[in-house]
Amino acid sequence: MKRFVSSARVGLACASLFLAGSSHAGGLYLSTFGDPSMGTASAGAGAVAEDASTAHTNPAGMTRLDDHQLLSGLAPGFSTAKFKSDANTPRGGTDGGDQGGFIPISSTSYVHKLSDRWRLGMSVLSFAGAALDPSDDWAGRNEVSEISLFTLTFLPAVAVRVTDWLSVGAGAAVTYGSMDMRLRAPIGMEPTIRLKKLNDWAAAPIASVLIEPTPELRFGVVYAGETSFNLGGDTVIPKNALISNSGIDLELPLARAVRTSIYWDATDRIALVMNSGWEDWSAAKSLPLSVTGGLIASASVPLEFRDTWYLGLGGYYRLNDAWRLQTGFRYDSSALKDKDRTTVLPVDRAWTFAVGGLYDFSEKLNLGFAFSWTNLGNAPVNKPTVKGKYSRNDVFLFNISLNWKKLPWSGRGTF
Repeated sequence: MKRFVSSARVGLACASLFLAGSSHAGGLYLSTFGDPSMGTASAGAGAVAEDASTAHTNPAGMTRLDDHQLLSGLAPGFSTAKFKSDANTPRGGTDGGDQGGFIPISSTSYVHKLSDRWRLGMSVLSFAGAALDPSDDWAGRNEVSEISLFTLTFLPAVAVRVTDWLSVGAGAAVTYGSMDMRLRAPIGMEPTIRLKKLNDWAAAPIASVLIEPTPELRFGVVYAGETSFNLGGDTVIPKNALISNSGIDLELPLARAVRTSIYWDATDRIALVMNSGWEDWSAAKSLPLSVTGGLIASASVPLEFRDTWYLGLGGYYRLNDAWRLQTGFRYDSSALKDKDRTTVLPVDRAWTFAVGGLYDFSEKLNLGFAFSWTNLGNAPVNKPTVKGKYSRNDVFLFNISLNWKKLPWSGRGTF
């Protein structure tokens, strides 16, 4: 039973980590993938629909593109997470140093014009690297010592213009996730437990609409279905530990979501954008976990996630014929109450501030540049093995994107 209890603890950390790796906001989904909407903190992303990134922000928006388009974006950055343990933290230890590090985010999207009414799209999104890397003797070592994550999403989509003012789109987000992790078991001499290659493929449906009541105003609504991972892998534990190796099979849902966006050309120079959304993270309130390895058992792992919501506001200002400037901010509610938070998932409510610029380099190419800062709050932790809060908890991203409007096969492949 000790083996199972310890593996359940590992499973809890595993679930929290996988969610943490796919987030940098109070809600647990990444809000940008290096596309031009990063300059407005993603405000209006589902209604702008003026480049190939609409293939993943709102597939219905693809009908607004005059021809085939290709966009590639890169948003490298870094995170900083500095934990301040309470003087009476139960098991002692250091603060762990700066647990953040390099964050690579990228995306590529392509839209193909089939006819005046129909469009096909494909997006590939990825981000990878160590999410947290504290020192081995830090106060939260019984929850996490080192983690790394890789995800890759393929999103094929189709869109059709139904009327002059209504377009609809649909697609499927097919995602692969793989994770490694180390922690120190809170027993005996604190043996190191490693989770090896927890991985799975999963898919989720996407449906969207774009409504254009006037040439100056448009609304976007996107529904993203639940992604249900079944993460399988092994725990590796030293032979002299009081527990032994076992396999882990963890069912992990990533929330369904509803996202709304507005774009309004207020004047010839100024455009205002807004978005809001709801994410069903209470679906991950508790997770089924199976453990094997000389002992077969199952349990429900408590995570205590709750639904989240967000609101974003931003704008564009046309400086001249070539340049448009961007700015925006976004607020995300917290997916966890303070009493349920662990050091594996050090997120609280989140504020994101962004600035950017779009440059019409030529009639064939548009360039985008942006910078964003996300503050994740002090994320207080009050657990049996560790107590404290974060004095620094920030993410900084730098973006460049290229959108090709004229491709070698432009005007071809249509009917």
